[in-house]
Amino acid sequence: MAETSGTFRRSIFAAVLAVLFIAVPLTAHHGWSGYGTEEFSITGTLDTPVSLSGPHATLKIKSMDGKVWNLVLSAGNRVEAAGLKEGMIPLGAQVTAEGHRHRDAKVFEVKTERLKWNGRTFNVYPDRT
Repeated sequence: MAETSGTFRRSIFAAVLAVLFIAVPLTAHHGWSGYGTEEFSITGTLDTPVSLSGPHATLKIKSMDGKVWNLVLSAGNRVEAAGLKEGMIPLGAQVTAEGHRHRDAKVFEVKTERLKWNGRTFNVYPDRT
C-alpha cells in the first residue's frame, strides 16, 4: 500500500510540473486584448536594440518627449522573415512604429504591426494590414 501511495504522489507531482511547463509560456505571450483597436503611430530614437528572443521580438524607443516606449513585435522568426535582424538598426536611429497602443495610458507600449526605418518598412504582422 505504501508503494502505491508513493507512486500516486509522484504521478501528481509530474502532472503539476507538466501544467506549469505549459502555463508559463502562455502567460508570457502578448495577445491583442490589452491593446486599443485604433491605429497608433509613434516616432522616436532606438533606445535598446532589436531582440528576437522570447515569444515576441522587442525593442525600445525614446519619443520626442523623453518617454521610453516598449515595442512588441511578432515572433522572432516572423520578424526575420519581414527582413528585420538583430543589430540592423543602430542605437539612436530614428524609427516609426505603427500598430496599437496599450489600453492603459500609463503603460508606454505598442503592439507593433509595422516598423519603419531608413526608408524601409518591416511588416511584422502582414496578416493585419
